[in-house]
Amino acid sequence: MALPDSITTCLSQPVHYAICKLGFEKKDTYDINNILSGNGEVCWQAVTEHVCYLESDQSVDYIKSIRSLGPVCESVNLYFKYLTKEQFVIQYASWFHWTNCTEVFLEVFDVLQHTQATEVALALMKLTSCLERALGDVYLLKGNDCPFLLRDLLASEQLADVFGQAVMDVLRVFIGSPHGLNLRNVLWHGFASPQEIPAKYCAMLLFLTAGLGQLLQTYLLQTKGVLIHRPYVTFINLEELDAFPDLNCEILSIAEELVKLSSFVLKMMLPFWITALTAFKENKYADSVILLLPQLEAGLRLLFTTTNKCPNRLLTAESSALYTTFDEMLAKHLDNEEVNQLPVVLEEPAMESDFLWDFLNHQEGPRIRDRLSHGEINLETFPREIANQIVGFAITVLCRYSDEAMFSLKEHMVIKPLMNCASCYQSRFHPISQLKKQVLECMKSIHLWPELATLPEEQEQKIKGLEGNAEANTLILMISEIISQLQHYMPQNCYSSDDPINGVLTERLLVKLCDTRICTLYSPRPVLEVVVVLRKISAQCHQVSQQVIAGAGLRHTQWLNKTLRSRQRHNYRRMRNSIKFLSPVLRLILLLITLELVSIHSVCKKNPFDYQQYLKFLKSVLQYTENLVTYTSPDKNKWDETMELTKKTLIKIRKISDRKLMLMHLAT
Repeated sequence: MALPDSITTCLSQPVHYAICKLGFEKKDTYDINNILSGNGEVCWQAVTEHVCYLESDQSVDYIKSIRSLGPVCESVNLYFKYLTKEQFVIQYASWFHWTNCTEVFLEVFDVLQHTQATEVALALMKLTSCLERALGDVYLLKGNDCPFLLRDLLASEQLADVFGQAVMDVLRVFIGSPHGLNLRNVLWHGFASPQEIPAKYCAMLLFLTAGLGQLLQTYLLQTKGVLIHRPYVTFINLEELDAFPDLNCEILSIAEELVKLSSFVLKMMLPFWITALTAFKENKYADSVILLLPQLEAGLRLLFTTTNKCPNRLLTAESSALYTTFDEMLAKHLDNEEVNQLPVVLEEPAMESDFLWDFLNHQEGPRIRDRLSHGEINLETFPREIANQIVGFAITVLCRYSDEAMFSLKEHMVIKPLMNCASCYQSRFHPISQLKKQVLECMKSIHLWPELATLPEEQEQKIKGLEGNAEANTLILMISEIISQLQHYMPQNCYSSDDPINGVLTERLLVKLCDTRICTLYSPRPVLEVVVVLRKISAQCHQVSQQVIAGAGLRHTQWLNKTLRSRQRHNYRRMRNSIKFLSPVLRLILLLITLELVSIHSVCKKNPFDYQQYLKFLKSVLQYTENLVTYTSPDKNKWDETMELTKKTLIKIRKISDRKLMLMHLAT
């Protein structure tokens, strides 16, 4: 991918003019005392007077408003430079408490004292993220479902009721409206370079945030309300995210060299990359990821516009059009319905698309970009584990999009393990991947069953009817017949045909099947519809297993302690008989789920299989498992009904399996 040397900005001409020039056209010196009261509070009326409105419909005239507010912003910026840190803390710290991020805003003040361009841009991204989250908390004082988009939040009646419409109009000049400066979006989506963000706008937003705190305090005193902060998102099972090895100083040093030479990096964005790597080395993990994500988006946008031959899309869109962002770049089709060529390029290796979907888009994934940019994550406790994955991914992308002159760096012994990990990456948070995980977790649970009902030999003799149960044996025979049909479609050397149940329905077989690589990118709707039902079935099976484990454990203890009443003893016998066939039934269902996953794309493509009819069957299996959950619950214990219901379901499974297996055979 050749980098055009002529690219010096990703801001379109009108956006560049609005951000970099419009607010500097008025050369007036604005007196800070006009917008500051004697005790340092914001005089909002004096600020709102600078917002201009169109005569036609009384909507905000953003061009005139930016021009008018320019000198005010400059005055605020100079005022903050005049203050010492101690003075600023005494004067303003308490007004940031409403954000639940006071330290972040105090750090912004520190950054403004030195006006280093990259640090100002980073401070502004963190400020807008925390401000959006705090405004969402205020919204919930009066509303229920907080808008996801900042522009909708700022335009809401709820915030206008608390702060006043004129105040919200001031904010919308700076953030949230595509017609205004839109500082939040041009930074978070990787359009603005460090030198294109005037520090005075960061200073003004810091000032306005304090002013909002003053207005909110008055509102809460008047209404006797209490502002409740929503809890931050916490990441659990971080080990699931491990794709790359731990990054050490040597790897990061090589990465710093790659950044300077890779064609993936727009040269005016280089300071962002260097600062991101430095932040990681200094254990500032949130800062590192906040800086890297927009730059990954910018680099992919360059690749997107090159492969799809639409160079104009590299620039920020005007207010009348859409930005080219991660969501569109990873989509299957362009907005003109043509096939997006970027995923085709990324398919070798596929990990780039899979990784980005996993970490940014899939609903069950960490959704790092959304959660960081909308203020849902505590920046002070951002996990190193996640930052390590984002930085590791970025390094592999830098390597891939570099010329042969960098061969020695790409082949370096500490870089090759990263590239190897990248080449074998598989999606972890696509619904299909999550289904695999569910199946294996359920199987582990069912494997605990043999340990549940072990009794001393003399106690076993006291339980009448435990062996030789004709109904249970009939069900087990039916299961064996179905397994025999399925064996032709299972991987070899993963089961023993000598025992159709215990030799085939094993965790080892399911692990082997789940290891099969399945294309998850752009799964068609019929596939996703089937997966939704299969996941529900798997979840119900797991719940049945958990209930059986809990119930059998309790009854086992009560039996040994001789505390069961006559009816309970009878029920315990029926439970033990049911466990005899329930375990293979659930394991059979899990096997069918995994076989379905392995064949689902090929069957869908090569056969006119009626998925609506098959969905009907799957929903009947789902109904069976839901009934099992009810029948095996501690307050029901309907073990006889469980046996009858299982028999009917196995007949359905045997019938549909015959047809499904024929289609699987045609597809292979």
